[in-house]
Amino acid sequence: MNVNWTLDRTYASAHGQVRWAVLGDPADPPVVLLHGTPWSSFVWRDIARALAGSHRVFVWDMPGYGSSEKYEGQDVSLGAQGRVFVELLAHWGLERPAVVAHDFGGTVAMRAHLLHGVAFERIALVDVTVAFDTWGSPAYRLMGAHPGIFAQLPPALHSALVRAYISSAAPRGLRPEVLDQLARPWLEEAGQPALFRQMAQNDQRWTREAEARYGETAVPVLVCWGTDDPWIPAGNAHKLAGRIPGARLHLIEGAGHLVQEDAPAELAAVLERFVRDR
Repeated sequence: MNVNWTLDRTYASAHGQVRWAVLGDPADPPVVLLHGTPWSSFVWRDIARALAGSHRVFVWDMPGYGSSEKYEGQDVSLGAQGRVFVELLAHWGLERPAVVAHDFGGTVAMRAHLLHGVAFERIALVDVTVAFDTWGSPAYRLMGAHPGIFAQLPPALHSALVRAYISSAAPRGLRPEVLDQLARPWLEEAGQPALFRQMAQNDQRWTREAEARYGETAVPVLVCWGTDDPWIPAGNAHKLAGRIPGARLHLIEGAGHLVQEDAPAELAAVLERFVRDR
């Protein structure tokens, strides 16, 4: 696995500067990759490179995440992320891209499609936080309920908390260099309050608006899930696939929430087949 990852382009969105990059031949069909929380486009690095052999692949860090801008008072809610995604698609000049979304990136994609009327060629949803009764783990809700307190933790305690929280998504464990890259944006000065800011702003109200309209989804949908996801049990994959007309379901045995790290080759193959099925 290659941990080198750089987003070399910027876009001034309504909610802060967004860092993004594009891989692949401009003549190939487009696919956009969306990350979730507390992640960034870094989790897609291997999949993006694999898909770039046959697609024009767009990756981005959402405002308040990864290498994108973070600032006090920033709106980083799922409502804001959905609007920024719509802005970016217009900026890129993409009309019907394929979309692959992980974690709450699935909510962002479905909001753009169902609430903002954005047309997609097809949508792959990977271990997403969109179809369950409780938004976030108890730890997530605790930190989100007290962002000001957690933002004041001494750096050493904050670093330990971030690393433990990230590691809890990966029952197989993470390579030290991968854990370092996943944690790094949240250990910077602007990153510590940004981590708890996004937790405070995200709750189930953002998913309910999209969930109510899942039955209107009229494009091919793939639901892909790790069977050992400790954050969002695989039972939610069946629930989500059952709510979306014609959705396909693919379970990846032994993978946790970060399927991209646990089973990158299998995930890349599954997604390649799906986005090429035109």
